[in-house]
Amino acid sequence: PSIMKNQDIRKQAVWLIDGYKPTDAAKGVFAAAKMNTTPYPMLPYNGIMHSAIGAELSDFMLGKETAKKTLSDIEDAYRASAKEKGFLRAFGHECGAKSVRSTVEACTELGIKNLTLYAFSSENWNRPKLEVQTLMQLLISSLKKELPAMQKNSIRLNAIGNLNNLPKKVQKELLYVIESTKENIKMNLTLALSYGSRDEIVDVTRQICNKVKNNIISIENIDDTLINQHLYTQNLPDVDLLIRTSGEKRISNFLLWQIAYAELYFTDLYWPEFKKENIYEAIISYQKRERRFGKTSEQLS
Repeated sequence: PSIMKNQDIRKQAVWLIDGYKPTDAAKGVFAAAKMNTTPYPMLPYNGIMHSAIGAELSDFMLGKETAKKTLSDIEDAYRASAKEKGFLRAFGHECGAKSVRSTVEACTELGIKNLTLYAFSSENWNRPKLEVQTLMQLLISSLKKELPAMQKNSIRLNAIGNLNNLPKKVQKELLYVIESTKENIKMNLTLALSYGSRDEIVDVTRQICNKVKNNIISIENIDDTLINQHLYTQNLPDVDLLIRTSGEKRISNFLLWQIAYAELYFTDLYWPEFKKENIYEAIISYQKRERRFGKTSEQLS
């Protein structure tokens, strides 16, 4: 595979899996990259792409800021997919966990700098107790199993959300992997755990109000930049592309501030069934869109 650099999009992603025979759409991506004649920004192709661990939603997002790129992922539909096939819920989560591995590998090979996985939402605590316990155990085992690969591929792990709500065993393993990978530089992998965007915004509001109260900052200095500096994702760029699977048409309390200008893509496929060719379709759709950010088409030309 070849990588094509572009001034507008320097590190975009394509999801591939070993042994995949490209569809016509995928071949179109390769041809356009080789010919460099596409009228809209072209994505470099170089590998595989990503997945997650077990929240109710299954999506992934692509973000950028200058040369940096962020891929964020709302996990979804493991349970629904398993139920539709007559399997136990745990089976759906296991399939989702396998997708996480291939996703992280793909993003690493693609050169994506930032990847965020929506692994467990704050609302997921309302699920049946046994299912939550299964998800927590799956998280622990996945962290242990994937640490060597993270070190090998220079992946730095981070986590956002109300982490104190996690079981002590999960916190211990999570902090161990975060500490062990803190010097890695190839990709920042962020897990959204016990995360809810409304909770995040409330926390930001409290922090800023407290600083105003203590004369650390003035009300006049409150702006987008200041709010971004207090978000859980303060070190990550905003999202470019959100892909939502399983036929759902909602965001489900995920990075509400950060997706203000994200392109949205919806598919009826469940996350474990979301294959490489479907990623191509989503990214081709993204490439064809004109992102004006409030400007006119004439101003962009």
